[in-house]
Amino acid sequence: MSAEVALAAAIRAAAMESDTVEALVGARFYDDPPPDVVFPYVTIGRVESRPVDASDREALEHAVTLHVWSRHGGRAEALDVIAALRGCLHNASLDVADRRLVLLFALFTDVFRSGDGRTTHGVLRLKAITEPE
Repeated sequence: MSAEVALAAAIRAAAMESDTVEALVGARFYDDPPPDVVFPYVTIGRVESRPVDASDREALEHAVTLHVWSRHGGRAEALDVIAALRGCLHNASLDVADRRLVLLFALFTDVFRSGDGRTTHGVLRLKAITEPE
């Protein structure tokens, strides 16, 4: 399993273990949402990785983007989901398969009206560094 797949799986698992996240989105945390998706839900977007040259252990720096999708009028629901995700993931100690998580923190959040005029879109960008165990 690649470091990126392992990290994304660990992020999803941690989010799904959070009572607050579960209360807001249930198990609706997808790579690819189904056509009949129920709002609100979370998707994993971009997963970027690059080597960290300061380490001789083949460390990788990752940027993982989570997207929140809401249609419950206004921004409040999306903001609540973003806050719950940030709360359970910022500085979290995750079990990443075959990797050691050195750090994980929230870089930024953004919540805005989507182009369809009905959906509110939230973005949470995470930074992580992993290295082989």
